Amino acid sequence: MVIIPAIDIIDGKCVRLTKGDYSTTKVYNEDPLEVAKQFEDAGIQHLHLVDLDGAKAARIINWKVLERIATTTSLHIDFGGGLKSDGDLKIAFECGAKQITGGSIAVKNEEVFVSWIKNYGKDKIILGADVREEKISVSGWTEDSDVHVFDFLKKYAGAGIEYSICTDIAMDGMLQGPSTDLYRRILKEIPSIKLIASGGVSCIRDLEILAENGLYGAIVGKAIYEGKVTLNELKKISG
Repeated sequence: MVIIPAIDIIDGKCVRLTKGDYSTTKVYNEDPLEVAKQFEDAGIQHLHLVDLDGAKAARIINWKVLERIATTTSLHIDFGGGLKSDGDLKIAFECGAKQITGGSIAVKNEEVFVSWIKNYGKDKIILGADVREEKISVSGWTEDSDVHVFDFLKKYAGAGIEYSICTDIAMDGMLQGPSTDLYRRILKEIPSIKLIASGGVSCIRDLEILAENGLYGAIVGKAIYEGKVTLNELKKISG
């Protein structure tokens, strides 16, 4: 299983939220590049970089952070948060993103999202499925839709999507364990998808359980910053 540490950005700083609530913002490092270098030095190869300012503004904001990390490290970066236009994607890829994650755009403008899959290739585009009570949430988790996660994933699997990050918002930042049952059911229904778990990881055993259940990857955020797992431990179980 691929282990993917997360860096969330607000005002150019490395932060974490709880359940996506911006009022719970906690700054862990003023310099995200310093954090990214620590990941790289520990042998980690992937990074999930989220522009939380961009998610709220519905356009790319923190592209300079992406550019600094991409040009200074060899990390494979997937970048998300507020990517809504072809122009946003152009900036993200030019600044060094290897993949981008689109969530809200896939709900609100299916035509544009499908065109991204066709134009950039299924290896470059990740479907972001942010879930609250099995319904997709959008706009930095500030809006709930009536789209069910299973229908959402099936539709885009049919459109050629290969990778999806599924975040259970209720678990995000809570350090109470991931939504393994939800992921197991998704993989049973849509076995073709490379599913990446996000939200709730609290210890190495959580990651082992996700791997045992067939997850392609897992994003780890607060557990790293709060010292619940070490980078050394992550490197050992990373596939």
